[in-house]
Amino acid sequence: MVKKWWLLAWTVCSFGLGLLAAGVGIHSVPGQASVIGLASLLVGSGLLALGWWRDEQIGRQELLAKLGRPKIVVIGGGTGLSVLLRGLKEYDADITAVVTVADDGGSSGRLRSDLRMPPPGDIRNCLVALADTEPLMEKLWQYRFKSGEGLAGHSFGNLFIAAMTDVTGDFETAIRETSRVLAVRGRVLPAVPQEVVLRAYMTDGTVVQGESKIPLANKKIERLEIVPSDIHPLPEVVQAIKEADAIIVGPGSLYTSILPNLLVPEIADAIRQSNAITVYVCNVMTQPGETDNFTASQHVQAIYDHVGPGLFEYILVNTAPIPPAVIEQYREKQAAPVVADIWNLQQMGLSVIARNFLHYAIYARHDARRISEQIFALLGRDTKKQPS
Repeated sequence: MVKKWWLLAWTVCSFGLGLLAAGVGIHSVPGQASVIGLASLLVGSGLLALGWWRDEQIGRQELLAKLGRPKIVVIGGGTGLSVLLRGLKEYDADITAVVTVADDGGSSGRLRSDLRMPPPGDIRNCLVALADTEPLMEKLWQYRFKSGEGLAGHSFGNLFIAAMTDVTGDFETAIRETSRVLAVRGRVLPAVPQEVVLRAYMTDGTVVQGESKIPLANKKIERLEIVPSDIHPLPEVVQAIKEADAIIVGPGSLYTSILPNLLVPEIADAIRQSNAITVYVCNVMTQPGETDNFTASQHVQAIYDHVGPGLFEYILVNTAPIPPAVIEQYREKQAAPVVADIWNLQQMGLSVIARNFLHYAIYARHDARRISEQIFALLGRDTKKQPS
């Protein structure tokens, strides 16, 4: 069908050119033949454009069918990861979220201590972010009890995952079954099958243990380690990384959300050996007690100091100006915008994508839609789901 379009287009164009030439040759002023020729030429040109467009569309569809749904692995934890997942789930992609299990504060910390299970909080946030649920169901899952002896402070979702863990017998099975309940678009995997402890060595020689305690120490971190150090990742995590088309690290707390995943033996090596494009999404704001005064390149350098260089191809950094009122709001919390020191990033061998990635409502965060668009642009695909 496409070849017939091309044949018809060239025939009309040739006919138009012939009439145009004849009209100009016979009359000093272009006559009726010239007008008809010009019209035919315009119609033929339009048909040529239409034929080219059809070829492009068919070729693109055939390429996408051959490639299949892109496989994307997102690694991190905390609020940053769940924000990004909300953007990615709007695309037709196979998404795997790899989540840290180092949290020891709040409801997660209490369940971890009482039930000897991995903390469910970050897992819960990612499940809800990827879920295809009604707003009321999401509100229920994020609901935190305000009263009740032993119940106050717990979130419903955390308690559900804890109960499912007890019913199914293990944490990974509980997450899979919970994913079915919530109709999750993708997979959420804990980085490791058991709880881990974070230990930070500060530049002043002190040692702080526990994810929730590290930022509160308000000291400069020299080195971070996970305990036990010889723990192995879930096999599904390594397999997902090996099969990925894109691996996204961040955004999230550098020392308490990002590095706990990358410090797990085999995960950083699997990323380095993967054929996928690898992207680091740098935070918009610094975090008190973790990345005070850090530039974008210092975020990357801290990762490379712990797990070795060459982990990322691309880095996404926000360069949109942040309103003074917002900066002042964060200054009160001892946080500041992360400076995008592009030259330093380029010297590290990174391809820098610097643009407006900012979304501001109550907090300055990444715009999940813009980040997702950029990731799929790097993949060379536009697989945005059509509204039903």
